[in-house]
Formats: sequence, structure tokens, C-alpha cells
Amino acid sequence: MIFLIQQTFICTIPLLIVAMAGMFAERSGIINIALDGIMIVGAFGGALTVYLFIDKGILTEKAQLIYVIAMLISAVIGALFSLLLSFSAVKLKSDQTISGTALNLLAPALALFIIKIFFMQDKLVMPTLPGGVSLNFVLLNPDLPGFLQAFFSRAYISTYIVLGLYIVLSVLLYKTRFGLRMRSCGEHPQAADSVGINVAKMRYLGTTISGALGGLGGFIYITTSAGGTASGTVAGMGFLAIAIMIFGNWKPVGIALGSFLFGLLRCVGSSYASLDLNGDGVFLLKDLGLPMYFYNIIPYAAVLIVLMFTAGKSRAPKAEGIPYDKGQR
Repeated sequence: MIFLIQQTFICTIPLLIVAMAGMFAERSGIINIALDGIMIVGAFGGALTVYLFIDKGILTEKAQLIYVIAMLISAVIGALFSLLLSFSAVKLKSDQTISGTALNLLAPALALFIIKIFFMQDKLVMPTLPGGVSLNFVLLNPDLPGFLQAFFSRAYISTYIVLGLYIVLSVLLYKTRFGLRMRSCGEHPQAADSVGINVAKMRYLGTTISGALGGLGGFIYITTSAGGTASGTVAGMGFLAIAIMIFGNWKPVGIALGSFLFGLLRCVGSSYASLDLNGDGVFLLKDLGLPMYFYNIIPYAAVLIVLMFTAGKSRAPKAEGIPYDKGQR
């Protein structure tokens, strides 16, 4: 059971932070369909940072510090890339879905082009440190009893950072004046403008925060689930995060529940043959004799089924996707 919880967190954490990224953009009034592309450029930026640090022998004795710096770089690159979306949506008042789709097409092409030009290969694999020291994985206390082992015995730095960010971002959006102003721009920008709120500025900020979180989520994904390889894809995790955001009704608690549910089902799908749910030595899911593909498809099918029954009850921000014209009232 402890193994199941630990593996579930590996699948849950990237989805959680990227779904929160989508929520910030859409709460400000911008549809960020480009999350998949933002994850790709963030993953590439983080992987490149790690590669350069280790290749040049910088801070190699402080592996976790390298990882944290790479996380920051991936967030910055994601934020910068998202400016293309916010500029086209706010300044040019273009169709946000088309702009986001264009960025999703641009991101893998850009990442693979740079990898091909400078590394003469089709993917960038982060090198390992001498002795096999992990950048992200930490062993805090192997002697903790019971379920505490799942949270503090063997974990990833990124797990604690994302959980901390989740709490801070939730408070920021729902318990501060800044969050109230941002949400008002996604619900009724004319009313927000009438009381002196700069709608364009808030939408730029919302999309930039979204880009930073998306880039961070992309880097976390490749380091926990893709063997530290930046290859111009994140297996559609950005689109799954959008689905989870809709399932969560654009609210932090719902997003957390949706991320955990998908992470749990995906973990079961990938490790069903080794899951001993009762600790009695019986691998029930394996003994059922169902094909591996059945378990792998469960989490995706579950997302579709849940969306079918909840989409009608979801309440998106009223002004999302609608360009704001200050001259119209």
C-alpha cells in the first residue's frame, strides 16, 4: 500500500501543478490550450540546465540544488513562452484556441530543432551524477512507521515543492485582493474595469503565472515519469490537466481530487502486476488475467466518463476566451 501511495504521487504531482496553471489563466479570462506546449519547452529548459551544470561540473556535489535551479529555469522559460499567448490574446485580440494550438505545434518543433542543432540527436537525456546520485529523489528517514513512510521515507523534492505551491496559490487566488481582482477579470471584466482594475495587466499576469507553473510541471514530469528525457513530447499531459481542471470546476480542491484520482488509476494501470493490496502475498489484479492494455486504458476512460457526467454542471469563468475591448460596456 505504501508503494501504491508513493507511485500515485509521482503521477499526481505534475497533473496537479499544470491543472492549477490552467486555472490561473482561465480565471483571468484567457483560455490556455497551450499547456502541452508550455510543458514541452519547460521540460526542455530544465533538462538543458541540468545537462550544462553536470557537463561543466558546476555544483555537482549539491545534486538537489541543481534540480531546484533547473525547476526555476523551467518555470521562467514556461512564463516567457506563455507571453506569446497573452500578447496575441490581449493585445491582438486573436482567437485564443487557435493561438494556443499554434503554440502546441511550435513547442515540440522548437525544442527538437535546438536539440538536433546543438546535440546532433533526437532527444536530450539528462546525464547522471557520479555514483548514481539522484537529483530529485531524497531519502529522509527510512525508519518511520506505517503510512509516514509514504510521505517522508522515500520521496521527491518536487512533491514537497508542488504541495507547498498548491497551498500558496490557492490562498493567493481565493483569500487575497489580488486573487479577487484576477477572478473578476475572468467573470466580468467590464465591471472590474469600472472600479479601476487593469484588465489587460491582470490577464497578462494570470497567463504568465500559468506559463511558469506549466513549464515547471513539464520538467517535473520528465524527471519522475520519463527518465529525465526531453524528447519534444509530454504524452499529452497538458491536455489531461485541462480535463482535470474542468472536472475540478476551476477550483483548487476539485483539481486536487481529480489529479489524485487520475494519478491513482494510472499507477494501478502501470504497476498492477506487483500490487499486493492486502499485504497477504496475493496479487489480485494480476490473477484476474486481464490484459495489460485494459489497466492502462482505465485512467483515460475514467476521465472521459467523469467529464461526460460532470461537464454539464461545470461552471467556467463567464468571460474566458472573450477578448476585452475597453470601449465596449
